Amino acid sequence: MKKIKELNLKGHLLTAISYLIPIVCGAGFLIAIGMGFGGSSQDQLIQGEFSFWDALATMGGAGLGLLPVVIATGISYSFAEKPGIAPGFIIGLTANAIGAGFIGGILGGFLSGYLAVAILKYLKVPKWAKGLMPTLIIPFLTSIIGGLIMVYIIGSPISAFTSLLTNGLNSLGSSSLLVFGGVIGLLSGVDFGGPINKTVFAFVLTMQAEGVNGPITALQLVNTATPIGFGLAYFIAKLFRKNIYTTVETETLKSAVPMGVINIVEGVIPIVMNDIIRCVIATAVGGTAGGAVSLLLGADATVPFGGVLMLPTMTNPWTGVAALLVNILVTGVTLALIKKNKTQDEMSLQTETEEDDIDLDDIKVY
Repeated sequence: MKKIKELNLKGHLLTAISYLIPIVCGAGFLIAIGMGFGGSSQDQLIQGEFSFWDALATMGGAGLGLLPVVIATGISYSFAEKPGIAPGFIIGLTANAIGAGFIGGILGGFLSGYLAVAILKYLKVPKWAKGLMPTLIIPFLTSIIGGLIMVYIIGSPISAFTSLLTNGLNSLGSSSLLVFGGVIGLLSGVDFGGPINKTVFAFVLTMQAEGVNGPITALQLVNTATPIGFGLAYFIAKLFRKNIYTTVETETLKSAVPMGVINIVEGVIPIVMNDIIRCVIATAVGGTAGGAVSLLLGADATVPFGGVLMLPTMTNPWTGVAALLVNILVTGVTLALIKKNKTQDEMSLQTETEEDDIDLDDIKVY
């Protein structure tokens, strides 16, 4: 167990996911907007035969199609830094080419990273060749060895495992979907975009790569609903004649709620940090309810990001709306009930320190 911890597998994976998320966001918004206005992702854009919305959807689709390559490159870079980029990229492309999908990209990244580090550590070369190690020798040897291992050894088992997992999820009954959706909603919401969320994201993104859109839709709907639920809690608390936010927190909500609409959950973190236990409880309860409803009703967005922009990409957009409403309402009611009523002094308490004025006379140019 100690040796496994020393390998830092989770750390390398989370590093790669942190590189992956901006690409998912950018590509997700492109395809969501394009498909929302009637466009479709095409294999090839032939001049004069596509619309503006087709172009956006195709650009986004092309980006999402390379996610196995991105995750492999990110993991390999986390292991070996610059020498790991090229082999990670090539082995990720190989995983894509043989249909190993996102799981293949993850394993390919670990494979290329380990190989790059091993070659760097154990391969002895003459002094004149040391400059070629990071740019030629390591990328070439790692790419050819790792690529052949991916094609001839681990490719088929990965494809078989992915198919088994996909078939298992597709065969879940209503009660199982409720539980599975609740677990996804719970885990994806409790750390507000942190390591747990990213780990679940990697799993559900794997499922979407195999055509199972329900799990990642549940996760993203929870991320979208949580900040809006925090905003709703403000008004529900007023009905109970409670003040649950300070003045600073109320100002934070003005940006956090719009951020939530487009699936950015981190805007509520400053509020959460002031009352971690109660905020996490409310988020967990709301996320569990929203995730369960999402999977049970069959919300199936074809893009892995975008907030409310995901809705037009669903087979039945009302399923996503229903899951959002349940999640928002449960989060808002729970938070309004369990948060303490703040006194007038607590409400006006300013937790932000004012920045010192900049004295231009202190600036010197040399």
